[in-house]
Amino acid sequence: MKAASDPTRRAILTLLTQHGPLKVTEIHARFDLSLNAVSKHIKVLERAGLVQRRTEWRDHLIDVDMAPLAQVDRWFGELRSIWDLRLEALDHLMTKGDHDD
Repeated sequence: MKAASDPTRRAILTLLTQHGPLKVTEIHARFDLSLNAVSKHIKVLERAGLVQRRTEWRDHLIDVDMAPLAQVDRWFGELRSIWDLRLEALDHLMTKGDHDD
């Protein structure tokens, strides 16, 4: 997820996760960036499918889409389980080695 590699975009995702849908101007108010820069970050997140935009009258509301993030979380979970198995095996070897001395 290259789109989420940028710290500002990660901060936007965190903000939306914590507060729910926000207007673009409300997101902009939280950052020391131009409105244009914030809009560009939001567009990157939209193209990546990480946020969705809906229009209510003149307001553009941005909301996080957790589905792609859930896929990443499952992948990290698989990696964690592999590392857990490796660390358990290493612990077993080290513990067994202590008893052999």
